[in-house]
Amino acid sequence: MGMAPVAHVLFNRFMNFNPKNPKWLNRDRFVLSNGHGCMLQYALLHLYGYALSIDDLKAFRRIDSITPGHPEAHDTPGVEVTTGPLGQGISNAVGLAIAQAHTAAVFNKPGYDLVNNYTYCFLGDGCLMEGVSAEACSLAGHLQLGNLIAIWDDNKITIDGDTNQAFTEDVLKRYESYGWHVLTVEDGDHNLDKIAEAIQKAKEVTDKPTLIQLKTTIGFGSKNQGTHGVHGSPLKADDIKQLKEKFGFNPEESFAVPQEVYDLCHKAAAKGAAKEEEWNQLFAKYAEEFKAEHDDLVRRQKGDLPEGWEKNLPVYTPSDAAVASRKLSETVLNKIFEAVPELVGGSADLTGSNLTRWKGAIDFQPPATGLGTYAGRYIRFGVREHGMGAIMNGMAAYGTVIPYGGTFLNFVSYAAGAVRLSALSQVRAIWVATHDSIGLGEDGPTHQPIEVLTHFRALPNCMVWRPADGNETSAAYYVALTSKHTPSILALSRQNLPQLEGSTIEKAIKGGYVLHEVEGADITLISTGSEVCIAIDAVKELKEKHNIKARVVSMPCMEVFDAQPKDYRLSVLPDGIPSLSIEVMSTMGWEKYSHEQFGLNRFGASGAYLDVYKKFEFTPEGIAKRAIATIDFWKDVPNIRSPINRAFTQLI
Repeated sequence: MGMAPVAHVLFNRFMNFNPKNPKWLNRDRFVLSNGHGCMLQYALLHLYGYALSIDDLKAFRRIDSITPGHPEAHDTPGVEVTTGPLGQGISNAVGLAIAQAHTAAVFNKPGYDLVNNYTYCFLGDGCLMEGVSAEACSLAGHLQLGNLIAIWDDNKITIDGDTNQAFTEDVLKRYESYGWHVLTVEDGDHNLDKIAEAIQKAKEVTDKPTLIQLKTTIGFGSKNQGTHGVHGSPLKADDIKQLKEKFGFNPEESFAVPQEVYDLCHKAAAKGAAKEEEWNQLFAKYAEEFKAEHDDLVRRQKGDLPEGWEKNLPVYTPSDAAVASRKLSETVLNKIFEAVPELVGGSADLTGSNLTRWKGAIDFQPPATGLGTYAGRYIRFGVREHGMGAIMNGMAAYGTVIPYGGTFLNFVSYAAGAVRLSALSQVRAIWVATHDSIGLGEDGPTHQPIEVLTHFRALPNCMVWRPADGNETSAAYYVALTSKHTPSILALSRQNLPQLEGSTIEKAIKGGYVLHEVEGADITLISTGSEVCIAIDAVKELKEKHNIKARVVSMPCMEVFDAQPKDYRLSVLPDGIPSLSIEVMSTMGWEKYSHEQFGLNRFGASGAYLDVYKKFEFTPEGIAKRAIATIDFWKDVPNIRSPINRAFTQLI
């Protein structure tokens, strides 16, 4: 209720949007970073004519509700991003603003100001406390994003009570130091003209994002206004009655909206529809003069990739040199950057290690800095992994770019909150996660990911790729780029990996495939990434020294493999033969595919990668020893069934 006045001013006096077409490219974006104001957002969507009815509002938070307690972008038209956890929304807003600035720089032409929308964000004290918001807002200030206007609901209340218990910093000075333009409105409960004046001033500052401190009263008008008692708690019946009487409503009616309110809101919506029609006419003229750019922009909004782009993916043979998969990833980026112009991304201060920058790339930077341009496609995210992840979600939600971001695999964990929202939001965001194992050299256990893949493999709607060679790396990029509604994490090695006999892009895009087959096999070895070549060497060890036949399965992406038909999965992991998984990480989750697991359920060790692998027996000899033990254990079990074919109940 405390933000209702500013919402009224923003939606009626400033925002350009058309509820009849929630996907109009040049609409202003509105992000509700403080998830607890979600009822306000649903009310706005209903009043202005989005596909949300009174019945939908009545269903709010019911078990059968299509209006979840925290709005989700893919569920409700008009919801731009899925926020929920505090700090994510303002960080998403930074991503939306980056995507807008880039799209404008690429497509706008003299006389054709096609892309000039603003991103508006409501955020609260909790959002300002979260570290992710500091990361994103610091970058926004550096990038001089004048298209971003954030309105701070300064009511001095969080769930625990008054903010004086934990949050007494000078927020405006902090944001000034970030490079933001800051304003204050003292009376956010009543003074609509001052609110409008502040927003207008914010729009006039084009080289800085703006933070408007809006002093409000939480639960404005209720008996418990100004207290944490109205934070996320429903009002009691007597309070609702007096509140309705105070504001001139009939206390006996529920979900009743006066016609004059509908008329006012629909008038604003009609203005937005007229704005879009004007834009459509401009875009039609643009098509006549800049057909290639017009067609490219239309294609991007559909989420389609350029025709034939995949022909640029590199293909390898066993005669090609051994190369680290992070270097193979760099090769892919160099091959496809021209063919996929919407691919925009960077690294969290690890460009030289992640190898995420292609030759000739131009940095995305404010032109005034001399460091690049807004048309540049390489983003220097700085040491801000979590902020980078949340920004990528906003960029993906804008609809004209495909974002990627680089860091070490271990530090994707820093961004776990944003990665989870990528999956929940169904956005196409790509993590280039290098240094994927204990084979990363002298950095030691602090940098060696043990549990990270297990964590993200457990996340619904998230693809985790760990390619074993060049063809599998190309396959990982192919699936990541063609999957419109799923984020991907590409776990890439620091150490060199040989190009494998039997690997192809076509096989690898199925997530798992038979790399080495042998008739009458005694065991299946299943592996990923840098351990696959060791498993291949173990085949020779087992044959020559123990007369044991082993077949090898490469499993670069469990999630994609799980989506294949059961008969295909059983052809890869058949009945009648024991299986052993091999991965230098936690063994948790591998029981779904293998009878026995060889992994690392402890922290790693510091040292040269070959020495560390030898210490933990990830060698042909070590794998052979465990393969023999697996065969011995299962030899007396009749009719061995593949884990794929086990009869068990899976709980949803």
